[in-house]
Amino acid sequence: MKADGTIEKYKARLVVKRYRQKEGLDYFDTYSPVTRITFIQILIAAINNLEIHQMDVKTAFLNGDLNEEIYIEQPEGSVAPNHKRMVCKLVKSFYGLKQTPKQWHEKFDKVMIENGFRINECDKCVNVKGTEK
Repeated sequence: MKADGTIEKYKARLVVKRYRQKEGLDYFDTYSPVTRITFIQILIAAINNLEIHQMDVKTAFLNGDLNEEIYIEQPEGSVAPNHKRMVCKLVKSFYGLKQTPKQWHEKFDKVMIENGFRINECDKCVNVKGTEK
């Protein structure tokens, strides 16, 4: 529901019929105990006495390399006066391109492998350092 009390969207969940909800008390409350994958990863690391390093780079996608030639129109407000019909050739990945996440991930994996890490076969987004398989 929206802040003003009107319905924003409808949601549905399958629930085992036990008829224990009471209108006005807990009729609109739903609880879905679901663990996050990060918790499972931390648990596995703790059991196996592993170190975890996580990072978040806000400009990560801008570091991917392009494998093809991509041209865009000149950005509005920065059109060269004598070259209005020209386009710009991208030399790096750019937010909004469909291939940007893949290009960045390929570059990241390459750098990690060059530095002694390997890709975890169970979770391709996890890189592991060490010789154990």
